[in-house]
Amino acid sequence: MAENLRKYTGGCHCGAVRFEVLAPVLLQVVECNCSICLKKQNHHFIVPAKHFTLLQGEDTLTTYTFNTHAARHRFCSVCGVQSFYQPRSNPDGRGVMPHCLDDFESLQFAERISFNGQQWDASIITRGEELRAMSRSGE
Repeated sequence: MAENLRKYTGGCHCGAVRFEVLAPVLLQVVECNCSICLKKQNHHFIVPAKHFTLLQGEDTLTTYTFNTHAARHRFCSVCGVQSFYQPRSNPDGRGVMPHCLDDFESLQFAERISFNGQQWDASIITRGEELRAMSRSGE
């Protein structure tokens, strides 16, 4: 992969859920305004699923789905924090919340991507390839 990757660690508030993720040094965060992302302020960056490893907490994770049930919103059943999820746009990837990474203060961000989730079907036509490319490993 041509981009510069770094290993990050993170987790939920109470520490029951821990993960590591291989992601670009310069993170590109997606801001979606669909009904759930807007309410949760679900800002995330997307990586290929194989670049995400759940280290602990599978037994404390709860999954929430709605509408098409394609997105799998997983959160800690102890503290309620969602630190990652499987996006509808990228079923082969993971959306990771940068604010749940251990070194949040030292993170570097690229320009944010706005995705109009309130008009999901139209937006995926115009922004879908850009989003789907985020979960490809460049092989």
